Amino acid sequence: MRAFWTLVHRYLGLITAGFLFVSGVTGAIISWDHELDDLLNPHLMEARTPGAAQASLALAQQIEERYPQVSVSFVPLHAEAGESLGFGVAPRVDPAKKLLGEPGFNQVFIDPVSGVELGKREWGAVWPITKETFVSFLYRLHYTLHMPEMWGIDRWGLWLMGGIAMIWVVDSFVGFYLTLPLRRKQAHGGKSWWQRWQPAWKVRWNGGWPKLNFDLHRAFSLWTWVLLFTMAFTAFSLNLYAEVFYPVMSKVTKVTPSPFDTRAPAGRHHPIAPRVGYADIVQRASTEAQQRQWAEPAGSVFYSQDFGIYGVSFFKPGDDHGAGGVGPAVLYYDGVDGRLLGDRQPWKGTAADIFVQAQFPLHSGRILGIAGRVLISFMGVVVAMLSVTGVIIWWRKRKSRVAVVRREALDSVMGTADGNA
Repeated sequence: MRAFWTLVHRYLGLITAGFLFVSGVTGAIISWDHELDDLLNPHLMEARTPGAAQASLALAQQIEERYPQVSVSFVPLHAEAGESLGFGVAPRVDPAKKLLGEPGFNQVFIDPVSGVELGKREWGAVWPITKETFVSFLYRLHYTLHMPEMWGIDRWGLWLMGGIAMIWVVDSFVGFYLTLPLRRKQAHGGKSWWQRWQPAWKVRWNGGWPKLNFDLHRAFSLWTWVLLFTMAFTAFSLNLYAEVFYPVMSKVTKVTPSPFDTRAPAGRHHPIAPRVGYADIVQRASTEAQQRQWAEPAGSVFYSQDFGIYGVSFFKPGDDHGAGGVGPAVLYYDGVDGRLLGDRQPWKGTAADIFVQAQFPLHSGRILGIAGRVLISFMGVVVAMLSVTGVIIWWRKRKSRVAVVRREALDSVMGTADGNA
């Protein structure tokens, strides 16, 4: 049985090694995506004009007038001193081609006081990689590998990396099992089961490179096993949320669906145009929030043209990640008739609701604040290291097996030659 699971671990590890190496390295970096973006792109992120900020919705209207090929999809409503406002934009359908246009940018940065455009960029662009797109390139590489749209579907990368995460979840249990000692106590000088397991947790730093490589792979897997499993499971749940995670959760427990869970998305090239404007939605949401006695003001508003849904988030300036990184409270509205569709309140709802909300904060480490992000960066390095050491272990054993086969073949040939002589 152990030999079987060794083979399973070997080949599952080989299947996932390259993907996990990329995800580990990129994950270690993008834990600090906002800070790196600010550092690399002060010309986009900083605004120095003194004075009172203009209304964000008015600035959004100016963007649409300036670029008629796009519609504003995200509006930040808080203008913080010294910082620009980053608006999200989405392409409109090209009437000639009947397909979504390709404007070449999806973010526009505006000085909130002067209204001057500071720059624009394509967040997540594959090429060219510039300092404006570097962080977002790594971010999308982390969970989609930048796989292109094929046959009208743009989720191939999500599905692939979600499948890799599912294999990783299984392999984490297989690998843990293989570290456990055999139960034949009498064959080990009467040592207890725990005493025989202890070496698996240690690294022989002076035992030579092959032993060090093996120990790094085994010991770090054990010491960080809970974190590795958490990262693997949350990677699966985030990438395959609509396809697997939510449907299974809704079957086995009571989870409250969001408006996005109850609607099928429109075709990518058939976006749903809103009939109710941003100003109307923000007003309705602010009134609803006051009636609910929410203390936080409306901090941002977005429109999803795939689902025809507005979302208004409520948070104080600088607190858009919310408590524990789970995000702020949100009210959802229908883009066609403006009716209230539902809400999302952080850390509230059924146990299953809270479990669902916790997936991203757990995966990103934001659930523990700065310390959690440091830990996730460290774990990204660990994942990359485990991928490399695992492949090295396989390669060394493969070389040994090949050498044995060749030696046996040579002995057989020599033996036949001696017999013929």
